[in-house]
Order: sequence, then structure tokens, then C-alpha cells
Amino acid sequence: MGNQTVPDLGLHPKLEVLRLSLKASPLTSIKDHNLENHGIRLSIKQDEHIHPVLSGNKWRKLKYVLNHVLESGYPGIISMGGVYSNHLHALAYACHQLDLPVVGLVRGEPSSSLTPTLNDVQNWGMQVHFVSRSEYRQLRQAELVAQWRKAYPDYYWLPEGGAVTLALQGVAEILDELPDNYDWLALACGTGTTLAGLASQLAPPRQLLGIAAVKHANFLYRDIAELLGDAQSDNWQLGLDYHQGGFGRVNPILLERISRFEQQQGIRLEPIYTGKLLMAVEDLINKGFFQAGQHIVLLHSGGLQGWRSEGSSQAII
Repeated sequence: MGNQTVPDLGLHPKLEVLRLSLKASPLTSIKDHNLENHGIRLSIKQDEHIHPVLSGNKWRKLKYVLNHVLESGYPGIISMGGVYSNHLHALAYACHQLDLPVVGLVRGEPSSSLTPTLNDVQNWGMQVHFVSRSEYRQLRQAELVAQWRKAYPDYYWLPEGGAVTLALQGVAEILDELPDNYDWLALACGTGTTLAGLASQLAPPRQLLGIAAVKHANFLYRDIAELLGDAQSDNWQLGLDYHQGGFGRVNPILLERISRFEQQQGIRLEPIYTGKLLMAVEDLINKGFFQAGQHIVLLHSGGLQGWRSEGSSQAII
């Protein structure tokens, strides 16, 4: 985030106060004998350090969405996510800090025992409504179904994961915080919004590699292209075979690798996104995908809510 004492004159005053509570995220070099053997440099952009709640790409995707909502005078925001949603968690916290009404449409059935994530969002003032899986699919395919538009007239509709064009600008600001000496920027993908934001501004010959966290993720090619619009780029590609069994799925090999990485590097990953990213990049290094001498930067996109849902297959985008 650079020098936090420098005001961002383009932000609404309320949002500027929130921004100034955030921290810069470090770029940390990873030391490993296997990397040395392949002649590869590996670093990790630790965006999880931005804020305990607004960590990683969640703050970056929300930044200009929230600014637009505040500047335009919307009465509130309505969005959607799963019972462990990193997106809803960050959105609820931000709206609480901004004194902005917010509604969350949550996939699943009401339970007498809420997840820790849902307890948090309700404590921060989010109005939570549970929707069926079929209605959730409908929400994914439509701008906003009439029932909720009528219940919350004039609220700003924010799709799953914050996947809107306004999110791209904040994501692209990551590039301003990186040095010039890297060849690849690798990240985990849920909705593809973060990759789209980076692709919109990343100058060749640098390349982007997105690792899909979900099965059957061919849809990401379409969704990323739609988000990019006129800013289409050919400097990105996707790895679709590193989902470790599907979205929200964990297995002993994945958990062991995450634990060993934390012991060796002092950096905590999570099993939903960043653990899969690490294992994918290591596999590609071993297969010779990257050239000797190249510098790869992994993006730690936050998402440590993933540990609160270990073993769950619920959507947590």
C-alpha cells in the first residue's frame, strides 16, 4: 500500500480513513534447495499482512467498489457468498467501518449453529438471508433477482467474489508495489477477478499464471475475458488441474505441504487457495515449465478464513 501517510485524494473521506488503517505488504524471498537446483527464484507477495480482516485481494477488489457506492449515494450494498465466504466477511467489516448498510445472500439452510464467519458478519451488522442452491445458481446467472431488488431497492448489487469491472483498478495496484525483476506473477483463482485486474495492466514480457481452485474451471476463460472487456491481453494462462479434488476440498498431502512450508518459511498459507497455488507452482518447476534464471512471484491473496472451514466443501469465495 506504499506510504500510508500519503492521502489518496481520489477516495471518499470515509474510505480514506479506512485505507489509512491498512499496512504495506512485504515481498519475501523463498529459500529452498529444490529452487536452487532448478535455477529458479521464488518470492511471495504477502498481501495477507494488509489487514487482519481486509487482507489480500479482498481489500483491493472492494476499494473502488466501496468508493463508487459512497460517492454515488447508494443506500447500501447487497452481495452473495457461502457460509465461510472471505468476500462477505471482508465486505461486512468494511461496511461496518463505513457505517454503510449491507446485505448478504448466503448459500445454504439456516442453522442453529452459525459458522464463525457468519457470526462475525452479523456482529458487524450485515443482514443475512439464506437462499437455496437453486436460487444461488440463479443469482450467479442474473444481475439480481426481482425478489431481492424489491426488498432492497436501489442497493448496489455486488456479484459473488466482488467480480465487477470496478474491482480491476484496485487489484492492478499490486503491480505498483512489485520490483522490476520478476518474470511470472502466479496467483490462485476463484472468480478470476484478481487475474483480470492484473492482466489489464501487466506489461509484457511478464506473464501471469492463474491456478484454478475449483473443478471444471474452463468458465474462467470466458469470465476473465468479459471482465477485461476492451483491455484484452494475451499475457495470462490458467492451470486447471491443481484444484486438489475441488473447491473447498482438503487432503492430507495438501495439509502436510502447507504445514511444512510454514515451518520452513514462517509464512502461513491456507488450503482453499494459496496452498494449492504453492503446490501447483512447485510441480510446474519440477516439470520444467519455467526457465532457469526466472523469478516467480506468488501472490498471497489472504483468505485465511479457509482455516475456519477446513474439511468443508461449502463455497467460500
